[in-house]
Amino acid sequence: MWFPFVVNTPAESPLSPTLPTDLAAAHAMILAERQARVEAQAEALAAKAAASSTEVTIAHLKLMIEKLKRELYSQRSERTARFIDQMELQLAELEEAATEDEIAAEATARQASLPAPALRRRPVRKPFPEHLPRERVVIAVPTSCPCCGSMKLSKLGEDVTETLEVVPRSWKVIQTVREKFTCRACEAITQPPAPFHVTPRGFAGPNLLATILYEKFGQHQPLNRQSERYAREGIDLSVSTLADQVGAATVALAPLHELIARHVMTAERLHADDTTVPILAKGKTDTGRIWTYVRDDRPFGGADPPAALYFASRDRRQEHPDAHLAAWRGILQADAYGGYNGLYDPARPGGPVTSALCWSHARRGFFELADIAASARRGPGAAPVSPIALEAVKRIDALFSIEREINSLSADERRQVRQERSRPLVDDLRSWLGEQRVKLSRSATVAKPIDYMLRRWDSFASFVDDGRACLSNNAAERALRGFALGRKAWLFAGSSRGAERAAAMATLIQTAKMNDVDPQAWVADVLARIAGLPQGRLDELLPWNWRPLPTTAIAA
Repeated sequence: MWFPFVVNTPAESPLSPTLPTDLAAAHAMILAERQARVEAQAEALAAKAAASSTEVTIAHLKLMIEKLKRELYSQRSERTARFIDQMELQLAELEEAATEDEIAAEATARQASLPAPALRRRPVRKPFPEHLPRERVVIAVPTSCPCCGSMKLSKLGEDVTETLEVVPRSWKVIQTVREKFTCRACEAITQPPAPFHVTPRGFAGPNLLATILYEKFGQHQPLNRQSERYAREGIDLSVSTLADQVGAATVALAPLHELIARHVMTAERLHADDTTVPILAKGKTDTGRIWTYVRDDRPFGGADPPAALYFASRDRRQEHPDAHLAAWRGILQADAYGGYNGLYDPARPGGPVTSALCWSHARRGFFELADIAASARRGPGAAPVSPIALEAVKRIDALFSIEREINSLSADERRQVRQERSRPLVDDLRSWLGEQRVKLSRSATVAKPIDYMLRRWDSFASFVDDGRACLSNNAAERALRGFALGRKAWLFAGSSRGAERAAAMATLIQTAKMNDVDPQAWVADVLARIAGLPQGRLDELLPWNWRPLPTTAIAA
């Protein structure tokens, strides 16, 4: 059985357009379709640019809200800071994409002879600093009127457009001329002494030395990479040559390192911590350690300047902190590392060190079990959030909230507030942790951070009775952050001497940063002046006493 069907011809189909029969009309139709397609594309790109602009605005507003919340509620935890950094990175990515979409939309609109799409509002650019030199570039004006050709032109004024530009690093050779004179009476020859160089028969100026040192120890750029970059700039400085300069400069700066170490070891309270540093050995690398001891009296209103002292070792044995702090007594802010136990021994010569453990370490153990956001990211198979850990985090956060209010007050004022407000919370937390621990089995995950605190409770609670103590050891952790980042760049220290040299230079650089001093400018000025100062005036070159020489003195 079959069914008849009717086939429509193109002229009879309702979907087929009527095509022109002559060539001119066909060309006109093609151009019209192209114009329509370009206009549609321009409208689509304009819509995409508008959507990108909206995303940028939303991200910017979210970032402002988070920053305001942080300022309002004083949420200065590391997690909050990382979250804001992540939001700023995301905002930068969105702004880059929005700019690309706007440029594409503008170009397509011009091609389609359409009005330019509305651009997103941008912040008003601040004027460039006045201290920057200005280079005036004048565009040549016509010699005659472009309208009538008259030569009678007079200046009405000018419009100045400022563009910020950077000049690549330039090198120069300073020729120090020492003229010789002879006496016609006695025929004696006299000549001024040669200028001081940090290295024997040295050729590198203080600014070049400071650049090499800061890039190696402050920016974590190994000497081989520096040598390659200098070669691309036309300067041949081999790795061995740079290493010679680094060794000599380290020796020249050793007196300042000793002064900083002496200043740190006179503190009433120190922050202590360590981090791993691979040290090259025969056919392998040893897991060495960088130790830091930070003096920072600003939290309890101390007037003494902050400073950081570093040491290096090939292992983490207890003998190292015992040797570092052999002659020191005071409050030691640290984690529960057993290598510090020798310092707390009552039989220690000179008396024991007072332990003040870090509440941030204790809180971290609970927070990992109470992180709701991380549990949501892990999916349905993730372990449930522990209500005990969540409650412990809330109670510890209440103590940190009080600490933020009394930061920078005097030690007596801090102690008084802690006795009135923090002690009841600390006592209640201990009782609550003890009650919860009785209900838990030995294998419960939340039992580990509870035991960590209860077994060391006296050291955790010591801050209540001493206003000089802090609630956390974040100052030492911040001081070690550079080494944690640098490990990815230089991979390992070449020897124990190399690790010790890195520790010495880190002492100088980190101390300068803590005192709001540009480390590279400071090191350059110190290298230029240290040979001309007597031993009794070296204190003038310490970061907290340092004042750069005026331009006239440098020229002289």
